[in-house]
Amino acid sequence: MRFGVLGCADVARRRLLPALRADPGTRITALASRSRETAEAWAREYGCAAEYGASGYAALLARTDVDAVYVPLPAALHGRWAEAALRSGKHVLCEKPLTTDGRSTAALVELAAARGLVLAENVMFVHHPQHEVVRGLVADGAIGEPRLLNAAFEIPALPEEDIRHRRELGGGALFDVGLYPVRAALHLVPGPLSVVDAELTERPGREVETGGWALLRNPAGVTARLAFGLEHPYRCRYELHGSEGSIVVDRAFTPPADHRPRLRLYRADGSTGPRGRVLELPAHDQVAHTLAAFTAAVRAEGGAPAPDRVLLEEAALLEDIRRRAARPSYGHAAAPAPLPAASVSVPVSAGSPE
Repeated sequence: MRFGVLGCADVARRRLLPALRADPGTRITALASRSRETAEAWAREYGCAAEYGASGYAALLARTDVDAVYVPLPAALHGRWAEAALRSGKHVLCEKPLTTDGRSTAALVELAAARGLVLAENVMFVHHPQHEVVRGLVADGAIGEPRLLNAAFEIPALPEEDIRHRRELGGGALFDVGLYPVRAALHLVPGPLSVVDAELTERPGREVETGGWALLRNPAGVTARLAFGLEHPYRCRYELHGSEGSIVVDRAFTPPADHRPRLRLYRADGSTGPRGRVLELPAHDQVAHTLAAFTAAVRAEGGAPAPDRVLLEEAALLEDIRRRAARPSYGHAAAPAPLPAASVSVPVSAGSPE
């Protein structure tokens, strides 16, 4: 499968481009950048054609040797160029968030379905097998009736010049790291989910929110408490609590390819001991799994499957979190009102930087 890459972003160099080069079933045929120097340097590195300048992105989409397009541009540009790629007859794998508003996301989903093209958001953690193990444990009754999901993705402060500090480029904690716990809730808690309350935090001198929290709930009363931030000690984990136990997953969203997940299962009856039962799983490369899922969808017999409806659910929740938060507060975001204690006490660790 022949890929074109719209934009020479750091996330592309660190994640998907190495995966594309390593996969024998894919190759990079062209990449585009506004900078001629950057485009040509990357093209030499990856052995592909370079498109550059003001018309570089459009030129890449016009190429006949590109089947699918990867879009790692700033978030505010995702919708425009994902649409252009679909209208050019290309399948699209777009960095998250797919767009910065629900209406645009819905329009892209409709367009992809009408054109028979694959449209996917590059949320890689959902393709890691550890989360299927968690869902299997829950289905088997390991924690009883699910009651509460606590999920957090928080990272230390970014450099001042980082684009995630810029409002006009779609920056801010909600889209950058908040999307992960929202997607975890959609992945682990039966829907439909609605936003009960939310708050976003802005620091003086910042254009965008630097953190926040959200409280979600489904009709059965299962609750998701989500936290996210760009100026915090590192946390990348979730805890799923039930009537009879809990499951804890560290390095939940961005595990390296050589990381061996260690899930912890706690039982309310004490049978797992105070430290829980450790389930050590094999290492998996979630980047490679994500790419494999995308290419399999493109090659599916009978044509491309319809875009995943979770794209619409995620976009609606993100939009409603921002609406509920309304006016970001200054200073530290207050925690949501305390919920009833979980059935099992689980130690909380801060984690460590990637």
